[in-house]
Amino acid sequence: MMGKVTECGSLYEWTGPQMKETFQSELTWQGELSKGQKRASEKMIEAIRNKSDLLVWAVCGAGKTEVLFHGIEYALNKGMSVCIATPRTDVVLELEPRIRKAFQGLNIAVLYGGSPQRFQIAPLMIATTHQLMRYKNAFDVLIVDEVDAFPFSIDERLQFAVLKAMRNTGVRIYLSATPSKKMKKDVVHGQLEAIKIPLRFHGRPLPVPSFQWIGHWKKKLNKNQLPSAVMNWLEKHIKRKRRVLLFVPSISAMKKVTKILREHHVNVEGVSADDQDRKQKVQHFRDYAYDVLVTTTILERGVTIQNVQVGVLGAESTIFTESALVQISGRAGRHPEYSTGDVFFFHFGLTRRMKQAKKHIVKMNDTAAQEFSEK
Repeated sequence: MMGKVTECGSLYEWTGPQMKETFQSELTWQGELSKGQKRASEKMIEAIRNKSDLLVWAVCGAGKTEVLFHGIEYALNKGMSVCIATPRTDVVLELEPRIRKAFQGLNIAVLYGGSPQRFQIAPLMIATTHQLMRYKNAFDVLIVDEVDAFPFSIDERLQFAVLKAMRNTGVRIYLSATPSKKMKKDVVHGQLEAIKIPLRFHGRPLPVPSFQWIGHWKKKLNKNQLPSAVMNWLEKHIKRKRRVLLFVPSISAMKKVTKILREHHVNVEGVSADDQDRKQKVQHFRDYAYDVLVTTTILERGVTIQNVQVGVLGAESTIFTESALVQISGRAGRHPEYSTGDVFFFHFGLTRRMKQAKKHIVKMNDTAAQEFSEK
């Protein structure tokens, strides 16, 4: 593991035998896996045992985190070091309490930019993919969550960091709801094992997005207005005591929309990547402090909020890729008691990305209906 490194300094590397410890890790999570989760969990244990890489292709809300538990327990009890890495700090912060609760009493290190833990070694680690640059030959099992997410998906340095951080006989477990074309191609050609979970853990289908044309919405914003279709949709859900997560394509749009909604006396807050209070605002939203949370794509993945409806303003914007729209749609309907969330793409012209995202969701629902139908 590296600390600060300079060009004029010497870098020493340990070439002796690897230290190996056996940790008697007890899984304290008492939940029950769904049929799809159990199948993926068993496949993960098999991959670790056979030292072969695996893609867990699971829809948003399938319960990917719970799928990992038995595989992590198996690896730790075999003396393996395990790391869960993900591109975004928000996802690390979401994962930490869930992993700690599942493995109570286990030494777990959590690393991200600004984290209080800095240079700790632990049998189980949760880190951003940037933090992997500090490690070499460190992990036997490296789980890359949200493998398709920015910036990991386009940054070759981060992809190299994953390879460097693994031991020679290490195993990579990839998790994604929207794997890249290359990854899908590797699966088709037999170069990567894959297991698919097309159904959410609560057994209900994914909410399918609806499309609503709203005209030149940017002109409206410049006039300090929101399209009437958007306002009516928001008001409908607010009256029914349903919270709304409204995605916008930029920080400037987020600020304008938040300001307009406040002028209409809506209990609203806005968040973006450069917001230092983002974590607290998201928690306050969970605690029903706001009716509407306006956000950039920073909350497109890794965030679970029960009974939330999802809207995308300016869904035609290039930042809303097919995978981003699938992930955004996946924020709705995640809780068993509120499994039928409303998803609307408000746009100034249909795009191929929007159509492909809807097609992706419908296809997964069809696959789930075929594979898990009660017959």
